[in-house]
Amino acid sequence: MSTLAELVRARTDLDEADVDWLHRLVAEWQLVADLSFADLVLWGRTRAGEWLALAHMRPTTGLTAYPLDVVGSLLPHELRHRVDRAWRDGRIARDGEPEWRARVPVRQEAVPVRRGDRVAAVLTRDTNLTAARMPSQLELSYLTSAGELLQMVSEGTFPFPGSVADPEHAPRVGDGYLRLDRTGHVVYASPNALSAYRRLGVSADLLGAHLGRTIARLSSEGLDEPRGSAALAAVLRFQEPRESEVEAQGATVLLRALPLVTAGVARGAVVLVRDVSELRRRDRQILGKDATIREIHHRVKNNLQTVAALLRLQARRLDEPLARAALEESVRRVSTIAVVHETLSLALDESVLFDVIADRVLAMCAEVAVPESDVRVVRVGEFGELPAEVATPLAMVLTELAQNAVEHAQATTVQARVQRTADQLTLVVADDGRGLPAGFDLAASTRLGLQIVRTLVEGELRGTIELVPGANGGTEAVVSVPLAPSPSS
Repeated sequence: MSTLAELVRARTDLDEADVDWLHRLVAEWQLVADLSFADLVLWGRTRAGEWLALAHMRPTTGLTAYPLDVVGSLLPHELRHRVDRAWRDGRIARDGEPEWRARVPVRQEAVPVRRGDRVAAVLTRDTNLTAARMPSQLELSYLTSAGELLQMVSEGTFPFPGSVADPEHAPRVGDGYLRLDRTGHVVYASPNALSAYRRLGVSADLLGAHLGRTIARLSSEGLDEPRGSAALAAVLRFQEPRESEVEAQGATVLLRALPLVTAGVARGAVVLVRDVSELRRRDRQILGKDATIREIHHRVKNNLQTVAALLRLQARRLDEPLARAALEESVRRVSTIAVVHETLSLALDESVLFDVIADRVLAMCAEVAVPESDVRVVRVGEFGELPAEVATPLAMVLTELAQNAVEHAQATTVQARVQRTADQLTLVVADDGRGLPAGFDLAASTRLGLQIVRTLVEGELRGTIELVPGANGGTEAVVSVPLAPSPSS
């Protein structure tokens, strides 16, 4: 299915500023659909003068008028008169009698979507009247607020400029709803909103109470800062939306307040309420666990550095060159793992920017060369961010291959070239050394370093490795590692 932006660019003459405005409207219109108990359909005028459905939202509070999604379809000619009138007159078009669609009575209103001084699109509110009855006080309050928000759409004052609410965490109509008059007094409170304030310790009835002063009293009873009270004052005074949290009695309530202003006259505000006590408790637990994990990585790094120091002391006491060399190689391997844990101890999650690790590892490998050889060890390309379970074995692999090129291939230049796609990482460690011996077989090699590399690549990283002659001499070690796709890809 095509996106709103694709449909607009392919079929209409709207510009990028119009697309941004429509995206903002669509990001906010679940609220309007739920308050209306109705479907909302956004219609754009095509270059051929027809009406194309750009987006569609169903209510979570009532029956849908459209069993099938209408995005990408054209409005039938017999149903265009209301939309045409809203577009032409720049005012909301309403007809008293419902229409019958597939034996379902539907009442439709057409609302011009104004941006600046012109109408960019038309929004229809389609209400399924199958279960029509005398509305309750809650439904009447919902519908009143929805009507005012739609009037603001026709005047170009809704959606509000600036950032939109996070759809995952922002409160919805069903979480709790308060309607305030223009002085900040509560004229209606839904049962869920009352329950949320009971958890904060508000025992009195909210109806008729000044919400800002009620929150301020909670603040004086233990909350450090009356953020909710200040936010509501800003909404009513400056007519801008605000979000805030109120904490009291061990509970946390998230408030989202939207000012209602039609024809330049302040009508009050809608306040959506959500009890997020459990979410905040889990957030604190996660932060605590993250801090603990970082501390563990820090202590592991310290312990590994202690082990490396002990091995280094032991190596200095040995007279046997082979034994000393073996211990020095162990020191470098332990130090490599310590570098990974040190980076993880500074990270906010279990992933690291591997380029920092790679540069430190390559610098350590350059130090093993004799001073007169003047070996250059460089990185080409970027590894990017890698999870810990990949970073640790890959750092070991890079260490062994670079160290092998410096020590055994007698290279003067070692390049670590990396290429990364969404699901694959390829590392090539190339040198200009003396090349592979005749008949070399990686699988049959008895070198400990190469055996470690094979075990890590094929076992832990589930990848492949091969050693091939370089195009201009020397040797190239080619390591391919599969990567799990990231959540955002």
